[in-house]
Amino acid sequence: MLDQNPYGLSDNNAGGIAYLTIVPAIAFLIVEPFKRNSFIRFHAWQSIFFFVAWAVIDILVGVVQNLVPSAIVLTLTLLQLVRLAMFVVWLMALVSAVNGKRMKLPLIGALAETQANR
Repeated sequence: MLDQNPYGLSDNNAGGIAYLTIVPAIAFLIVEPFKRNSFIRFHAWQSIFFFVAWAVIDILVGVVQNLVPSAIVLTLTLLQLVRLAMFVVWLMALVSAVNGKRMKLPLIGALAETQANR
C-alpha cells in the first residue's frame, strides 16, 4: 500500500497520521483523495472511535473518584494503568498503520471496518 497521492503521503503514512490526534483523522474522512481510500478511512475511523473510548474511560474513572473520595488512591492507580494500556494500544495501532496493516482493535475495529467500507 505505498501508493502516493497529490499530497506526497503514502497510504501507510496517512493511516499512521490519522492516529496522531482526532483532527487529522477527521480531515482524512473529508479531504480528497483520502476519503476514497478504504485503508485510510479504516484507520481514521478507528482512531476516532479509539479517542472517544479513551475520553469516556477517563470521564468514568473521574466520576468514580468524585463519588467515592475514599477510593481516590485506587482510582488514581487504576487510571494510570488504564492510560498506560491505552497508550500501548494506541502506539501498536499507529505502528500497524505505518506498516500497512489493519490491526482491528476489539469492539471498535469492527465498527471502523464497517464505516470504512461504506
